[in-house]
Amino acid sequence: MNENQLHERLLMNRRRWMQHSGATLAGALGATSLSALMPATAHAQVGGYKALVCLFLYGGNDGFNMIVPRDLTRYNQYAGIRLPRMSLARSGLVAMGTDYGLHPAMGALASVWADNGLAPVFNVGPLAVPLSKAEYRNRTRPRPDNLYSHSDQQLLWEAGGPSVISRTGWGGRAAAAVSGNGQPVISVGGNGRFGLSALEVPLVLPGPGGTFGVQGLTGTWAPTVARRNALNTLYAASHESVLRESFASQQRGAFDMADRLGSVVAVQPNSSNGPEVVPGLALINAAFLPVTTNNRINTGIGRQLFQIAKLVAARDTVQGNRKIFFAQQGGYDTHGDQVGASAEEGQHANLLRQLADAMACFYNAMRAIGMGDNVTLFTQSDFGRTFKPNNSNGTDHAWGNNQLVMGGAVNGGATYGVFPSLVLGGPDDVGQNNWELHGRWIPTSSVDQYAATLLRWFGASEGQLNTVLPNLLNFDNRNLGFMSA
Repeated sequence: MNENQLHERLLMNRRRWMQHSGATLAGALGATSLSALMPATAHAQVGGYKALVCLFLYGGNDGFNMIVPRDLTRYNQYAGIRLPRMSLARSGLVAMGTDYGLHPAMGALASVWADNGLAPVFNVGPLAVPLSKAEYRNRTRPRPDNLYSHSDQQLLWEAGGPSVISRTGWGGRAAAAVSGNGQPVISVGGNGRFGLSALEVPLVLPGPGGTFGVQGLTGTWAPTVARRNALNTLYAASHESVLRESFASQQRGAFDMADRLGSVVAVQPNSSNGPEVVPGLALINAAFLPVTTNNRINTGIGRQLFQIAKLVAARDTVQGNRKIFFAQQGGYDTHGDQVGASAEEGQHANLLRQLADAMACFYNAMRAIGMGDNVTLFTQSDFGRTFKPNNSNGTDHAWGNNQLVMGGAVNGGATYGVFPSLVLGGPDDVGQNNWELHGRWIPTSSVDQYAATLLRWFGASEGQLNTVLPNLLNFDNRNLGFMSA
């Protein structure tokens, strides 16, 4: 029986047992692991605490209205193609130096840029190898499969490159390599591929105030206590069967995880017992005040980043000095009605406002609790969108996209990567014939290079980077430079 078959067998047995026992973990615990069957993974011994926060913008964010050139020559190129409805006013852009600006709805990030805590990374996307326009059109070098498809491009971003034939994600592989098995990716945004490793799935948590524990086995009612004690006794017993012993080990770990994290997960802003559970909660509450109404975070992305902030603050309870978190915001598939009465309003502006507000709150919370230099947040998204608008006041599926990296360890106050030429049919556009001139930019930096820059700061060795990101060997530049050593 190979590893994948063993993993599927174990999952099947676990599901059958859960169906009959009724004892499940709320919030899709996802603690299944084959760690007990395998030798401990050798990984670098790293000191201090560091965390990466992946924030996936599902649907394909229009990164070229998120970041716009401010110098007059390129702004005129931008406006000439994005007019009449999609063009943002140059005067309203949130300045990032003299050459670029953020969408006006992202004003909350102005202070983060001024603090050198924000770095835009231009024109990133899935690539197996560096690719010119001629090579793309002549198919002389490999290009990603199924370009412009949501599911396929999400998979390539989360898995880490188009030639990774694996069910795993680069976040999960990195967690296993650097942190070691038993330290899974912690997700507050669902159970995606990004956090999968060969032996573990992400630990999926509910939002602030949610219940994270063993359903039906909490409380002091005598029958509940008796049932839980019986299960603990059952799991504590040794078994001759390797699978049964591994399953029992998983359940012991799940019970322990629920006991440790349940109270942290449940804390909401200004919870009466919060300061006892989450160190520095008052500082986190103050940082998230701009997105809090009646002691409740008022946006989904705000609640997710508030939850992660608590987990960082309660890191001694969470355990582990290298953590990878996953959050997500949906709604970016803006084929129509992307803008409102003006480009500064409407669907895309509302999404970016929620994103920037939550990111700024998270940045300030990390600074307030003394973890600003230890936590780095970065965005990903399915793909960029066509630079040329469609006829429905929207944009369609494209390829290369702009991303944001934020944190005290970021080499902020500068931009990274190569901004495309913004010429339809030019050297950066896949299109050549009149009917295909939409501004689908060929990426100039790969997902692998982007991820490697983050993971090197996280503590990955060069050998581990080659294992986690197999396409990285095809690129001369293994470090895009936006992270400090």
